[in-house]
Amino acid sequence: MKIKMNALCLAVTILLLTGSVMAQSLPALVPEPVSMKSMPGSFIVKPQTQIVTGNNAEVTATAKLFAEQVNACTGHTLKVVSAASSGVSAITLQLNKAADKTIGTEGYLLEVKASGIVIRANQPAGILYGLQTLLQMLPPDPESLARECKQQIVIPAVAITDYPRFGWRGLMLDVSRHFFTKEFVKKFIDHMVKYKYNVFHWHLSDDSGWRIAIKAYPQLTKVGAWRVPRTGRWATSPMAQPGEAATDGGFYTQDDIREIVKYAQQRAITIVPEIDVPGHSQALIVAYPAVSCTGEQYKVYPGSNGGMGDNVLCAGNEESFEMLDKIYGEIAALFPGQYIHAGGDEVNKSFWKACAKCQQRMKSEGLKDEHELQSYFIKRVEKILISKGKKLIGWDEILEGGLAPEATVMSWQGMEGGTAAAKAGHDVIMSPLQYCYLDYGQGEPATEHMWAGTRLSKTYQFEPVPPGVDAKYILGGQGNVWTEFIATGSRVEYMTWPRALALSEVYWSPAGKRNWDSFVTRMEAQFPRFDQAGVKYAPSVYDADIFPVKDEQGGMKIGFRTEIADLKVYYTFDHSFPDNTADLYNGTPITIPIGATEIWAVTYRKGKPAGRLLRIGLDELKKR
Repeated sequence: MKIKMNALCLAVTILLLTGSVMAQSLPALVPEPVSMKSMPGSFIVKPQTQIVTGNNAEVTATAKLFAEQVNACTGHTLKVVSAASSGVSAITLQLNKAADKTIGTEGYLLEVKASGIVIRANQPAGILYGLQTLLQMLPPDPESLARECKQQIVIPAVAITDYPRFGWRGLMLDVSRHFFTKEFVKKFIDHMVKYKYNVFHWHLSDDSGWRIAIKAYPQLTKVGAWRVPRTGRWATSPMAQPGEAATDGGFYTQDDIREIVKYAQQRAITIVPEIDVPGHSQALIVAYPAVSCTGEQYKVYPGSNGGMGDNVLCAGNEESFEMLDKIYGEIAALFPGQYIHAGGDEVNKSFWKACAKCQQRMKSEGLKDEHELQSYFIKRVEKILISKGKKLIGWDEILEGGLAPEATVMSWQGMEGGTAAAKAGHDVIMSPLQYCYLDYGQGEPATEHMWAGTRLSKTYQFEPVPPGVDAKYILGGQGNVWTEFIATGSRVEYMTWPRALALSEVYWSPAGKRNWDSFVTRMEAQFPRFDQAGVKYAPSVYDADIFPVKDEQGGMKIGFRTEIADLKVYYTFDHSFPDNTADLYNGTPITIPIGATEIWAVTYRKGKPAGRLLRIGLDELKKR
């Protein structure tokens, strides 16, 4: 260990002595800045280095957060001061007196010189993002360097001009299907801000759990937040049994909500709460059956194979709207952002068709079908939200039967709904499932043990502005983490990262700078940072995909493909481990030996194992 650390110290010493040379290599940043130029020299972070903020309270608070992050990883206690001390190296944060129109409200200018670091911005959010960029310029594991070698941290000299392409850069976390603690939510937010996300969409209600305390309706959390415990694949477990206790679940108190909202605000993240209506409402209906069409008493849906029953609020019952007025009123008071998400997706209209009250509502309002009844419901909800000073967002099904006048559409089923809404003059957030659903599988199904979904490279190809659409209506985009199949925080992280790195670049960086090979290099530079922070991420990008190929006789051959260009695939048919002495795939479809029942494969990179073992039966492969 002593020899190892001496070698490490020597390496750091060389780094310090050759800072001007090393500075010629640009930092590996995600998302890619608008402009970054290498400069001669480097800045050395010393224990005496100060962070100079001026007299702006928001900038000072942001600087203190940055100081905590730096202190945790370097061991240096950097002081935050309003004015620099003479002769002391400084990181200076400056708000522009006259706005720089180029960088807007979230952009920044970052200049690193040997004499000091300066970050300039029009607003405190820009200062925050500049500091996040600066954090990525620290070594991936500076803690061990500072502790063992007592050396200073070297930051290469650069000049960066940076600002976002889109104003809405979001990630959604579903806490209804599985509940996640407020500590995990904070950790999730911590890593959002590192990669310049600014919207946390919080899916707080659904069929499987109501997660926010509402004082006017205490049964929502007393009953609706709890279900019988189940482990295993979603939608395959048994229904709740007679007398079985509902012990799985949880909820956030209003004090919890205030705490997390404040935590997010300090990191320039707006929280958009979602209460999903009129469908996906069984947890609410379990607590208050009178607002359903059937009035039947159900149990909270545990992800079972027996169906869930009525999960739709009755559109003909005025009590439904009276309840929502009170619920949304309390939510509006807790969340200072301008938007509340009202869901509106996957409404099972069969209950409305069979409901006398809903049919009477349609008759009295002159509605021709249940699609128009859904539009009526959403328009009533929009009026409620406007009365609370909020704007409505809904999933793209709110287009059915006619859009509410001021609604913003979140397009999830594809780009079509968002395109139609934008052409009708409505704001849109693009979140199509084929690019942005982070609960979908991200690798070879035989390796991931889940359905084929969205590879990292496909996510990186996402373009939020469809052809022929005025870009001014596309607010931005969002990645969504639905949790039917995700029961733990580590699994949330595994499914989120690194695909959320790809989306961060899609939403922040200029479209013309998109480069897959460059992204891969910069993405890989983030993995040691995830390791240091205890964040789990998926290695799927290193795995091989396998696919069947028909030969001239109608038989099957086998092909492989990889996302990263310099990966080599080695394979075996004899059940032996495929190391780099096994057969190498050369791009030509492989003939299956007589008697073979399985193929095993592993990727290598620069002579070392890269991906996980792929093992698949040939009969299973034929089914593809």
